[in-house]
Amino acid sequence: MRVGYIGLGLMGAPIARNLLRAGFQVVVHNRSRAIVEELAAEGALPARSPAEVARQVDVVCTNLPDSTDVEQVVLGAEGVIEGAHSDLIFMDNSTIKPETARMLARELALHGVPALDAPVSGGQIGAQQGTLVYMVGGDYQAFQKVIPIFQATGKAWTYVGASGAGQIAKACNQIMVAAQMVAMGELLVLAQKAGVDPFKVVEAIRGGAAQCWTLDNKPQRLAQGIRTPGFKARMQLKDLNIALEMGRTYGSPLPLTEVAAQIFRQMVEQGGGDLDNSAVLSVFEQIAGVRVGPSDT
Repeated sequence: MRVGYIGLGLMGAPIARNLLRAGFQVVVHNRSRAIVEELAAEGALPARSPAEVARQVDVVCTNLPDSTDVEQVVLGAEGVIEGAHSDLIFMDNSTIKPETARMLARELALHGVPALDAPVSGGQIGAQQGTLVYMVGGDYQAFQKVIPIFQATGKAWTYVGASGAGQIAKACNQIMVAAQMVAMGELLVLAQKAGVDPFKVVEAIRGGAAQCWTLDNKPQRLAQGIRTPGFKARMQLKDLNIALEMGRTYGSPLPLTEVAAQIFRQMVEQGGGDLDNSAVLSVFEQIAGVRVGPSDT
């Protein structure tokens, strides 16, 4: 199977590397050429446009910041759709609006290309370690064909339903992730303010009912003063805005998500948008007048 990968950022580059390690022929494209050249030195084939990628592969994957970016790469000049052929499958690993995923699936279907919206969870660490979790919507036969890609880059993959279903699942995932990050920030700052080692508190509680992915993975980095991403706070806010828009569309109340979005928005406005989403505790640190862990490294 020949795989194309477009969008080689914090997530896309390690995913492409894992595909190379698994023996796939990988064709790569990115707006910044430095990472393309780096991956080419590791065995990937460079391409100058999304269309050039699509023409050479069986599956073309995208991993881009937002809905408009994916739409441009697929439907814009020299986009994926211009390289469409009868054996091509399109799979988007970005987190975008379900409506955009459905629109792209309709447009690609007109060219005989089945589409999958397959956002991922697990962050940069999961991408590097090949332990991502995939939430997939779209053509079921295409889903079955790309399982080798999931096996090479992830630890779990679930077919959720028709086009857009993967993005709906990801929005739900991000609601939970944001709630965990905000709650962790609150408890760490509270412990620090109360004169107790916040990381000892985490050690005490994470084996009980409070156990979650966030407490298992993030405090260790914060204890070392590491607040670099990971998963950027501004992307967390973008994902929460998608969830809130879905809530308005379907008439579903999201009061906790509204609060989480407000806190992440404050973090971004304070200049922390490119920090890890776990660094949302900085909002509470500023209010409480304390610092949890050492300075950034």
